[in-house]
Amino acid sequence: MELIKEVYKLYGKLPKNEERNLVDQLRRAVVSVNLNIAEGSGSENDVEFKRYLFITKKSLFEVIAILKVIEKLYNIKIDLVLEKIELLSKLISGLIKYLKNSSLKT
Repeated sequence: MELIKEVYKLYGKLPKNEERNLVDQLRRAVVSVNLNIAEGSGSENDVEFKRYLFITKKSLFEVIAILKVIEKLYNIKIDLVLEKIELLSKLISGLIKYLKNSSLKT
């Protein structure tokens, strides 16, 4: 949720004409991060959960790409958001590794 909050703070810095373009795409991508984690956590097995976590990482890459476009086009600093994304990505990678190792033991 912290990532969503940080991304939503950027909206006020963007021109109104971007509301239907970059902002909509960014909003969908950042919300899908949380939704994929939530949906994956309800999986019946670790394999399916890992699949959702990989999808989550793809959504994070999409968020990064959009943020970099915003940074270049509108000279808006995105460092804080990128730090949160990096931390979240590491946590997700750690969880994927844990799930992979735990499934090897069973």
